[in-house]
Amino acid sequence: MVTEKGKLVYRLYRALSYGLSPLLYLHLRWRKIRGLEHPVRWGERLGRPSLPRPPGQLIWFHAVSLGEGMSAIPVIRHCLQVRPDLIILMTTTTTSAFEVLNSRLPTGVLYQFAPLDTPTAINRFLGYWKPNAILLVESELWPNLITSASRNGIVLALLNARMSAKSFEHWSGPVAVQLISFMLSKFSVIVPLSTMQAIQFQLLQAPPFIIHFTGDLKYTVEDPDKSDKEMKSIEDLREQLVHRQVWMASSIHRGEEEVILGVHKALVQRHPDMVTIIVPRQPQHGREIVQKLQKEGLNAGLRSHNEKLMQRTNIYVVDTLGELRWLYQVTPIAVIGGSFLSGLTGHNISEPAAAGCAVLTGHHVGHFSHMIAEMRRLNHLSVMQVSGKVELESALSELFSNAKVLEERREAAKQAFRSLSSGVVANVWNVLNVHVFRKAFLEYRTD
Repeated sequence: MVTEKGKLVYRLYRALSYGLSPLLYLHLRWRKIRGLEHPVRWGERLGRPSLPRPPGQLIWFHAVSLGEGMSAIPVIRHCLQVRPDLIILMTTTTTSAFEVLNSRLPTGVLYQFAPLDTPTAINRFLGYWKPNAILLVESELWPNLITSASRNGIVLALLNARMSAKSFEHWSGPVAVQLISFMLSKFSVIVPLSTMQAIQFQLLQAPPFIIHFTGDLKYTVEDPDKSDKEMKSIEDLREQLVHRQVWMASSIHRGEEEVILGVHKALVQRHPDMVTIIVPRQPQHGREIVQKLQKEGLNAGLRSHNEKLMQRTNIYVVDTLGELRWLYQVTPIAVIGGSFLSGLTGHNISEPAAAGCAVLTGHHVGHFSHMIAEMRRLNHLSVMQVSGKVELESALSELFSNAKVLEERREAAKQAFRSLSSGVVANVWNVLNVHVFRKAFLEYRTD
């Protein structure tokens, strides 16, 4: 009965998405004009390929944006090491992910933008690429994609599966729950981010036997290969900072710069040689911050200008993409943004922990609360949560003035990361190999 109701709701969704296709096409063109879609490859969002499909067994990895895409790379790399005969297709949605991942993916991996969830785009995409299995990362639950894949005998898996409290409430509604339960029944594997996430998926009627635990893919931090130019750029910055006190505020959202700059202005009075590195989520936001500071008569360096830090420069704003993991290596203290204003949901703290930074974050952290709890369970010094400007200023002041406390926090973060990251990729591979690939390749052989 539940499945029949789910089918009915899906048919309504399919009809609606088909009817809205012309408007979605116009919206896509409008995004292209505004620079929000790739100027040349935007047609891929309509399922139109830009690369040839090689013969052989193909695995499609899909992640919505940069963070999810980066967490999939270690799994992709492991798949290619164990099964070099596989063809790997990677898709994302955002242009920022494309700009970074296109140069970070292992050699030979095919990269495309993901199709819109309209019947025409999905059918065109699946008909051309003919994947044997689709591995979706985190929360990419699209009805046309999932249903069409299942109808075509394509094996589905959801990795690092998570659902925000808002999404869970949305999907728990009397109509939506019929659709989500119908979609979840199509998966061969769901790997939840945490026990709580597993409970949520089961409450949405995911079959219990498809749920497997492997560990959080966000812990699978790799140090990506650097070009000679990139390596020299990071080393030059490190040398410029070596004799100065440094802290970095990363993944800053609009509005949070007020908190960060307020703390900076208070601390620089006591530590005049201090440098505050600010890494906004969006490069354009970084340029706007520098323009504002310059109007106030403050010296601020901009990373894209490749200028050397002057002695009187106390603020360094990073307006580039794809360098964050390397930048964590030039600072002993990392404050993770997206966590200081209501409505925000935090960012990955495992990257600064892997680099050996003392890690601080706000309290608005969404599903990253699980990661914080895990790390603090292993060592309570590994992550420090602060409420706002006053607490952040106090915490940073202590770290600047007490080398022993700073070193203890740096070591605690690194040890917690090492414990939690151990074996995650191997665990994921084992689950995929048993429950996804064997099934997918068996069906491939019997076609």
